[in-house]
Amino acid sequence: MLKEKPIGKVVHFYDKLGVVVVKLNKALKVGSQIKVKRGDEEFTDTVTSMQLDHESVKAGKKGQEVAVKVSRQVKEGAEIYAIK
Repeated sequence: MLKEKPIGKVVHFYDKLGVVVVKLNKALKVGSQIKVKRGDEEFTDTVTSMQLDHESVKAGKKGQEVAVKVSRQVKEGAEIYAIK
């Protein structure tokens, strides 16, 4: 079985907003399905909105830190995977 590579890592979680800041090592688009995983905890979500420097964007590129709305609380250090 091939081991999935994370497309990004959570560097910050804004509790009140339900938003994570993700440092991307691959491109990510709004509308993408993602899996958020940290230890034994994991859930899937759809990227419904994304911001870069407080501006709404449709996609983020490798190396950028983007803010993404999530449906559950996420701890820093969680890894983000793309669902094909």
